[in-house]
Amino acid sequence: MNLTIHWTFLPHTDPDASVAFYRDVLGFEVRNDVGYGGLRWITVGPPEQPGTSIVLEPPSADPGLSEAERRTIAELMAKGSYARIVLGTTDLDGTFERVLASGAEVVQEPTEQPFGVRDCAFRDPSGNLVRINELG
Repeated sequence: MNLTIHWTFLPHTDPDASVAFYRDVLGFEVRNDVGYGGLRWITVGPPEQPGTSIVLEPPSADPGLSEAERRTIAELMAKGSYARIVLGTTDLDGTFERVLASGAEVVQEPTEQPFGVRDCAFRDPSGNLVRINELG
């Protein structure tokens, strides 16, 4: 079996702020920006990995969700505990400084973890946890 990660989804509450973060701060390219019914789905990804994408989606666009479920999702996003992604870089300190300079909320400065990974963490404009691991 040969599986790869093709797409993953993260919710967004502000499409323009999300594009600015993922494109201008993290350096991802915008691959698609689709509007439908007043909502936007934005596909971004690292330029050197054309087969791997993150779809930034409206968090409660699923028509099967109840109003109570939509409220719960909004509450979890506001706390920053609804979604997360882990990225990797060979220059953790430089990446940290670039993201820090953007004004993103710092969750954790570069730290050597007891399980052998050096990483840092931020919140994107929608509250999603963005953890960045240092690659060897």
